[in-house]
Amino acid sequence: MFDWLKKKMQPPSVQAEPAPEILGLRLGGGFELDALKLSLLEGQVTFEGAASTQFIQAVGRIILDESHQLLRFYTDDDGFIQVLLDGGTSDDCVAEVKLWYFYQTRPVDGDAAWNRLLDRELVQPEWDLDGQIFTKAWDNTRPVAMTEATWLHDDSRSETDQFVMIYERPLADTDDVEVLMVAAEEKILHNRAERSLILGTGVDLSPTDFKFIS
Repeated sequence: MFDWLKKKMQPPSVQAEPAPEILGLRLGGGFELDALKLSLLEGQVTFEGAASTQFIQAVGRIILDESHQLLRFYTDDDGFIQVLLDGGTSDDCVAEVKLWYFYQTRPVDGDAAWNRLLDRELVQPEWDLDGQIFTKAWDNTRPVAMTEATWLHDDSRSETDQFVMIYERPLADTDDVEVLMVAAEEKILHNRAERSLILGTGVDLSPTDFKFIS
Protein backbone atom coordinates (compact mmCIF):
# COMPACT_ATOMS: atom_id res chain seq x y z
CA MET A 1 0.00 0.00 0.00
CA PHE A 2 2.93 2.30 0.60
CA ASP A 3 4.94 1.46 -2.54
CA TRP A 4 4.64 5.07 -3.72
CA LEU A 5 6.55 6.15 -0.59
CA LYS A 6 9.57 3.98 -1.36
CA LYS A 7 11.57 6.50 -3.35
CA LYS A 8 15.31 7.18 -3.51
CA MET A 9 15.83 4.44 -0.93
CA GLN A 10 18.85 4.57 1.32
CA PRO A 11 20.29 1.51 3.11
CA PRO A 12 19.50 1.23 6.83
CA SER A 13 23.13 1.94 7.77
CA VAL A 14 22.77 5.50 6.46
CA GLN A 15 19.87 6.30 8.76
CA ALA A 16 21.10 7.93 11.95
CA GLU A 17 18.15 10.15 12.79
CA PRO A 18 15.07 8.46 14.30
CA ALA A 19 11.60 9.02 12.91
CA PRO A 20 9.94 12.16 14.34
CA GLU A 21 7.29 11.86 17.06
CA ILE A 22 4.63 14.32 18.26
CA LEU A 23 1.48 14.21 20.44
CA GLY A 24 2.22 10.57 21.21
CA LEU A 25 2.14 9.69 17.50
CA ARG A 26 5.11 7.55 16.46
CA LEU A 27 6.23 4.96 13.94
CA GLY A 28 4.71 1.59 14.89
CA GLY A 29 2.29 3.19 17.33
CA GLY A 30 -1.47 3.50 17.15
CA PHE A 31 -4.25 5.95 17.86
CA GLU A 32 -8.02 6.08 18.20
CA LEU A 33 -10.30 8.60 16.54
CA ASP A 34 -13.20 9.93 18.56
CA ALA A 35 -16.43 8.09 17.67
CA LEU A 36 -18.48 11.29 17.85
CA LYS A 37 -16.13 13.01 15.41
CA LEU A 38 -16.46 10.14 12.96
CA SER A 39 -20.25 10.13 13.22
CA LEU A 40 -20.40 13.88 12.55
CA LEU A 41 -18.22 13.43 9.46
CA GLU A 42 -20.35 10.60 8.08
CA GLY A 43 -22.05 11.72 4.89
CA GLN A 44 -20.37 15.13 4.98
CA VAL A 45 -16.95 14.32 3.58
CA THR A 46 -15.57 12.44 0.58
CA PHE A 47 -13.86 9.59 2.43
CA GLU A 48 -15.96 6.80 3.91
CA GLY A 49 -15.57 4.13 6.55
CA ALA A 50 -12.69 5.62 8.51
CA ALA A 51 -11.40 3.10 11.04
CA SER A 52 -11.64 4.24 14.65
CA THR A 53 -8.36 2.47 15.53
CA GLN A 54 -5.36 2.93 13.22
CA PHE A 55 -1.68 2.00 13.31
CA ILE A 56 1.20 4.07 11.96
CA GLN A 57 3.28 2.37 9.26
CA ALA A 58 5.41 5.28 8.05
CA VAL A 59 6.34 8.79 9.15
CA GLY A 60 7.09 11.72 6.84
CA ARG A 61 8.62 15.13 7.47
CA ILE A 62 8.56 18.20 5.24
CA ILE A 63 10.65 21.24 6.17
CA LEU A 64 8.68 24.26 4.93
CA ASP A 65 10.97 27.03 6.19
CA GLU A 66 13.11 27.89 9.22
CA SER A 67 10.08 27.96 11.53
CA HIS A 68 7.55 25.55 10.03
CA GLN A 69 7.45 21.86 9.22
CA LEU A 70 4.88 19.16 8.51
CA LEU A 71 4.87 15.72 10.10
CA ARG A 72 2.79 13.00 8.45
CA PHE A 73 1.86 9.74 10.18
CA TYR A 74 0.76 7.25 7.51
CA THR A 75 -1.60 4.53 8.70
CA ASP A 76 -2.90 1.10 7.77
CA ASP A 77 -6.24 2.75 6.86
CA ASP A 78 -4.97 4.36 3.62
CA GLY A 79 -4.63 7.79 5.17
CA PHE A 80 -2.49 9.87 7.48
CA ILE A 81 -2.55 12.42 10.27
CA GLN A 82 -0.68 15.59 9.35
CA VAL A 83 0.71 17.90 12.04
CA LEU A 84 1.88 21.45 11.31
CA LEU A 85 4.62 22.66 13.68
CA ASP A 86 5.37 26.34 14.19
CA GLY A 87 8.59 27.45 15.89
CA GLY A 88 9.84 24.13 17.22
CA THR A 89 9.34 20.38 17.47
CA SER A 90 7.60 19.96 20.84
CA ASP A 91 3.89 19.39 21.47
CA ASP A 92 3.31 23.03 22.38
CA CYS A 93 4.48 24.04 18.87
CA VAL A 94 1.58 22.23 17.19
CA ALA A 95 -0.37 24.76 15.13
CA GLU A 96 -2.72 22.46 13.18
CA VAL A 97 -3.71 18.80 12.91
CA LYS A 98 -5.52 17.26 9.94
CA LEU A 99 -6.83 13.81 9.08
CA TRP A 100 -6.23 12.91 5.42
CA TYR A 101 -7.38 10.03 3.22
CA PHE A 102 -6.05 9.12 -0.20
CA TYR A 103 -8.69 9.37 -2.90
CA GLN A 104 -6.92 8.48 -6.14
CA THR A 105 -3.49 7.92 -7.65
CA ARG A 106 -2.91 8.33 -11.38
CA PRO A 107 0.34 7.63 -13.24
CA VAL A 108 1.79 10.49 -15.30
CA ASP A 109 3.53 9.19 -18.42
CA GLY A 110 6.12 11.21 -20.29
CA ASP A 111 7.78 14.59 -19.88
CA ALA A 112 5.13 16.41 -21.90
CA ALA A 113 2.28 15.25 -19.63
CA TRP A 114 4.35 16.00 -16.51
CA ASN A 115 5.22 19.53 -17.63
CA ARG A 116 1.65 20.21 -18.67
CA LEU A 117 0.44 19.08 -15.24
CA LEU A 118 2.83 21.42 -13.41
CA ASP A 119 2.45 24.37 -15.78
CA ARG A 120 -1.29 24.42 -16.47
CA GLU A 121 -3.36 21.67 -14.90
CA LEU A 122 -2.53 21.37 -11.22
CA VAL A 123 -3.37 24.97 -10.23
CA GLN A 124 -6.95 25.87 -11.16
CA PRO A 125 -9.56 28.29 -9.73
CA GLU A 126 -11.68 25.24 -8.87
CA TRP A 127 -11.36 21.46 -8.81
CA ASP A 128 -14.32 19.17 -9.47
CA LEU A 129 -14.04 15.95 -7.49
CA ASP A 130 -16.96 13.71 -8.48
CA GLY A 131 -19.38 16.62 -8.56
CA GLN A 132 -18.08 18.31 -5.41
CA ILE A 133 -16.53 21.70 -6.19
CA PHE A 134 -13.39 22.64 -4.26
CA THR A 135 -12.11 26.23 -4.51
CA LYS A 136 -8.46 27.22 -4.68
CA ALA A 137 -7.21 27.90 -1.14
CA TRP A 138 -3.72 29.26 -1.82
CA ASP A 139 -3.00 32.51 -3.64
CA ASN A 140 -0.35 31.20 -6.02
CA THR A 141 -0.15 30.45 -9.71
CA ARG A 142 2.32 27.56 -9.47
CA PRO A 143 2.20 24.45 -7.28
CA VAL A 144 4.27 24.62 -4.10
CA ALA A 145 7.42 22.50 -4.29
CA MET A 146 8.44 20.49 -1.23
CA THR A 147 10.51 17.44 -0.36
CA GLU A 148 9.30 14.80 2.07
CA ALA A 149 11.70 12.58 4.00
CA THR A 150 9.96 9.35 5.01
CA TRP A 151 10.84 6.71 7.60
CA LEU A 152 9.51 3.17 7.03
CA HIS A 153 9.04 0.18 9.34
CA ASP A 154 12.06 -1.69 7.96
CA ASP A 155 14.40 1.14 9.09
CA SER A 156 14.83 2.37 5.52
CA ARG A 157 14.40 6.01 4.62
CA SER A 158 13.28 7.72 1.42
CA GLU A 159 12.79 11.15 -0.12
CA THR A 160 9.96 12.31 -2.38
CA ASP A 161 9.71 15.44 -4.49
CA GLN A 162 6.20 16.88 -4.40
CA PHE A 163 4.41 19.75 -6.14
CA VAL A 164 1.25 20.61 -4.23
CA MET A 165 -1.90 22.69 -4.52
CA ILE A 166 -4.67 22.94 -1.91
CA TYR A 167 -8.41 23.43 -2.49
CA GLU A 168 -11.32 23.47 -0.02
CA ARG A 169 -15.10 23.43 0.21
CA PRO A 170 -17.43 24.28 3.12
CA LEU A 171 -19.28 21.49 4.90
CA ALA A 172 -23.02 21.90 5.31
CA ASP A 173 -24.37 23.32 8.60
CA THR A 174 -20.90 23.78 10.11
CA ASP A 175 -18.01 26.23 10.06
CA ASP A 176 -15.69 23.41 8.97
CA VAL A 177 -14.24 22.76 5.52
CA GLU A 178 -13.10 19.70 3.64
CA VAL A 179 -9.67 20.16 2.08
CA LEU A 180 -8.47 18.67 -1.20
CA MET A 181 -4.75 18.15 -1.74
CA VAL A 182 -3.59 17.71 -5.33
CA ALA A 183 0.03 16.56 -5.43
CA ALA A 184 2.29 15.72 -8.34
CA GLU A 185 4.99 13.36 -7.05
CA GLU A 186 8.21 12.19 -8.64
CA LYS A 187 10.56 9.34 -7.78
CA ILE A 188 13.73 8.19 -9.52
CA LEU A 189 14.22 4.44 -9.85
CA HIS A 190 17.08 2.97 -11.89
CA ASN A 191 17.74 6.41 -13.41
CA ARG A 192 14.15 6.70 -14.61
CA ALA A 193 11.51 9.12 -13.35
CA GLU A 194 8.26 7.61 -12.06
CA ARG A 195 5.57 10.24 -11.66
CA SER A 196 2.08 10.27 -10.20
CA LEU A 197 -0.82 12.61 -9.53
CA ILE A 198 -2.21 11.93 -6.07
CA LEU A 199 -5.52 13.27 -4.75
CA GLY A 200 -6.44 13.25 -1.07
CA THR A 201 -9.09 14.87 1.10
CA GLY A 202 -8.82 15.95 4.71
CA VAL A 203 -10.46 17.64 7.69
CA ASP A 204 -9.22 19.41 10.79
CA LEU A 205 -8.81 17.52 14.05
CA SER A 206 -8.87 19.05 17.51
CA PRO A 207 -6.71 17.70 20.38
CA THR A 208 -9.75 15.84 21.75
CA ASP A 209 -10.61 14.13 18.44
CA PHE A 210 -7.90 11.45 18.80
CA LYS A 211 -5.66 9.79 21.37
CA PHE A 212 -2.62 7.56 21.04
CA ILE A 213 -2.94 4.01 22.34
CA SER A 214 0.51 2.48 21.94
